[in-house]
Amino acid sequence: MAGGGAAYFFLAKPAENGKEAEAEKHGDDKHAESAHEAEAEHDKPVEPDIYYELPTPLLVDFPSGSSARVIKISLTVLTKGEASIEAMKKHEPMIRNNLLMAISSLGADKAKTLEGKQELRAMMQQEIGKVLEKMAGKNTVKEVYFTDFVMQ
Repeated sequence: MAGGGAAYFFLAKPAENGKEAEAEKHGDDKHAESAHEAEAEHDKPVEPDIYYELPTPLLVDFPSGSSARVIKISLTVLTKGEASIEAMKKHEPMIRNNLLMAISSLGADKAKTLEGKQELRAMMQQEIGKVLEKMAGKNTVKEVYFTDFVMQ
């Protein structure tokens, strides 16, 4: 019996090692495939971040009785790639409309505060992103910056 147990032990062990070796081999193949996929990702050209300044400032009149009568905002948008810039130029009328509506909805009193300006900036980023998503199929807006902000 001892001989049979020893034979089983020595004969079964290499078979298990063979299975483990085979599993490791397949695991290495999967690793090689994922490494190959990662290389393919690196081969794609990376689109650079680009700033785009809206050519004319946004101008909104507030109703009398507001804390400010008019607001003028110039914007620069940080986006990914030239295609995004072209999409923003092409759909600028819709973008301007949505931004003017966002400024109006915020109101003059709120726009005077830091929190109001931050909220407005976030709203503008969201509105530009919605237009690009709807019209170009992809929202590539990363940030929106005020380059001029005047209230009178």
